[in-house]
Amino acid sequence: MTLQPRCEDVETAEGVALTVTGVAQVKIMTEKELLAVACEQFLGKNVQDIKNVVLQTLEGHLRSILGTLTVEQIYQDRDQFAKLVREVAAPDVGRMGIEILSFTIKDVYDKVDYLSSLGKTQTAVVQRDADIGVAEAERDAGIREAECKKEMLDVKFMADTKIADSKRAFELQKSAFSEEVNIKTAEAQLAYELQGAREQQKIRQEEIEIEVVQRKKQIAVEAQEILRTDKELIATVRRPAEAEAHRIQQIAEGEKVKQVLLAQAEAEKIRKIGEAEAAVIEAMGKAEAERMKLKAEAYQKYGDAAKMALVLEALPQVRPPRPGVGLRGPCQEHSHRLARSIECRSTQHQGRNPTTGTGSPGPLGLPDHGFQIRATQAALGLHEVEEGGKDTRQGRWTESEHALLPPHPAS
Repeated sequence: MTLQPRCEDVETAEGVALTVTGVAQVKIMTEKELLAVACEQFLGKNVQDIKNVVLQTLEGHLRSILGTLTVEQIYQDRDQFAKLVREVAAPDVGRMGIEILSFTIKDVYDKVDYLSSLGKTQTAVVQRDADIGVAEAERDAGIREAECKKEMLDVKFMADTKIADSKRAFELQKSAFSEEVNIKTAEAQLAYELQGAREQQKIRQEEIEIEVVQRKKQIAVEAQEILRTDKELIATVRRPAEAEAHRIQQIAEGEKVKQVLLAQAEAEKIRKIGEAEAAVIEAMGKAEAERMKLKAEAYQKYGDAAKMALVLEALPQVRPPRPGVGLRGPCQEHSHRLARSIECRSTQHQGRNPTTGTGSPGPLGLPDHGFQIRATQAALGLHEVEEGGKDTRQGRWTESEHALLPPHPAS
C-alpha cells in the first residue's frame, strides 16, 4: 500500500513551523504469527480503514521527530530524517502486523520564508567567495601569463637558433641526397626498362597460355554441348517412351492383380455360401431327424390312435355332403348311413378329445369332434360335390373305403 503522511505547520526544535510531506510503502507481513496479529487488528475493516490507521500512526511519529530537529537538519539531510521516521515508526506498525518497506521525504516548506532566507544567506556567502576567487584567479593569471611569455621568448630564441642550424644541415644533406637520388633514378630507370621488357615477355607468355586454356575450355564446352544434346534427345524421346511403356505395364499388372483379387473374392464368396447352405441343410436335417424321432416316439406311445392320425393326415379333407344329393343306388344308401354315423359320433364326442377325453387337442395334436367328422368323410372317400349334385367320384368305392364304413343295420 502507498501512503502519503503529511504534517502541516509543525514546529521544529527552533520553533519554526514547517509543513512536511512524505511517501511510505507498507505491506502486511506474511509470517504466520504476524499475519495472525494483522488479522486480529484489522478483521472486518476494509483497505481504506487499514490505510487510515497506518497513515495516522506514521503522521504521529513524523510530527514527534520534527520537534526534535532543526530546520537545517530537516532540510539539508532528508535521508537521515526519513531514516529516523522509519526507525521510530517501524516497531509500532510492526505490532499491528504491518511492515514499512520504504519512507522518503517528498517536500519540506514553510509559510514565513525561513527556508528561502537561509538560501539567500548561503547564496550571498557563496557569491562573495566566488568574487574573491575570481580576483585572486585573475591576479595569479596575470603573473603566470608574464612568466609564460618570458619562458616562451626564451624558448623561441633557442628554437630559432636550432632551426637555423637544422636548416643549414638540411641544405647540405639535401645536396648529397639529390646527387644520390639522381644516380639511383638513372639506375632505376634502366632497371625499369629491363623489367618492363621482362614483364612484356611474361605477359605474352601468359596470353598464350590463356589462349590455350580458352581453346581447351571451348573444346570442353563443345563436348558438353554434344553430351547435353544427347541427353536432351534421351529425355525428350527415349525417356517418355520408356515412361509410357512402364505406365502401360503398371496398368496391365494392376488389372491382372484386380482380376486375381476379384476371382479370389468370388471363390471366397462361393465357398462361404456353400458353407452356409451346408450348415442350413445340416441344421434342417438334424431338425427333421429330431422331429421324426419325436413323432416316432409319439406314435409308439399312443399306438392305434397315432396310426389313425397318420392315415387321416395323408387323406384329403372334404366337406360333408348333403345326404343323397347327386347319388344313386348303393351310394345313396351309404350316404344316409354316413350321415347317421356322423350324427351319432358328433353326439358322443361333443367337446371330447378322442385321446384325452377333453375339449382341447391331445398330445398328438388330434382335433376335436369336427375333425372326426372330416376324418370319417375322408375315410369313406367322399369328395366335394358340385352344386348341381354331380359326384366327382361318380359312386366308385375301394375295398379300403368300404372297410372304414360303419356296419349296415339289419333290415
